[in-house]
Amino acid sequence: MFLNAKFWEQKYQSNKTGWDLGEVSPPIKEYIDQLTNKNLKILIPGGGNSYEAEYLFQKGFQNVFVVDVSRTALENFKNRVPNFPSSNLLNNDFFELKQDFDLIIEQTFFCAIDPILRPKYTAKIYEILRPKGKLVGLLFSVPLNEDHPPFGGSKEEYQSYFIPKFKVISFQECYNSFQSRQGMELFINLKKKN
Repeated sequence: MFLNAKFWEQKYQSNKTGWDLGEVSPPIKEYIDQLTNKNLKILIPGGGNSYEAEYLFQKGFQNVFVVDVSRTALENFKNRVPNFPSSNLLNNDFFELKQDFDLIIEQTFFCAIDPILRPKYTAKIYEILRPKGKLVGLLFSVPLNEDHPPFGGSKEEYQSYFIPKFKVISFQECYNSFQSRQGMELFINLKKKN
């Protein structure tokens, strides 16, 4: 599909970011609020403006990384959060990452990639998570677009990708979604199987 770095760069440069909530998503905020280990190495893939990374950083998490193919998105973030370490803003393709992480936070990336890449996404998440690492976040649980992001899907489809490689802690309809997304999201908390 056409979802390359140029496509996303144009979206951010023209400010056509309708998926952007402008704040940390309530379910992810609630999850972050119960984390106590500030040393966790955390990744937000396809992070874009990444309010989640900003919130984590404000809460004292120092090992937070954002990866995005759009340089403009990362520059927007750095302008908004100037104290965030530049070395933790990775202008790269998620699928080419070589680092490993304790926690990966999923917020709009899975639904933004071409759906044929979902098995590859799952394999990459598994590869870069440390033992007992977790994937936590939100997935759209409704059919959406077929020819452009965001792409939706169903709980059953998603479970077919994740259950072979992850232990399910939570995989349920989200009760505290952002108002415009109520009834459309699944909250996932998945632990890497060793």
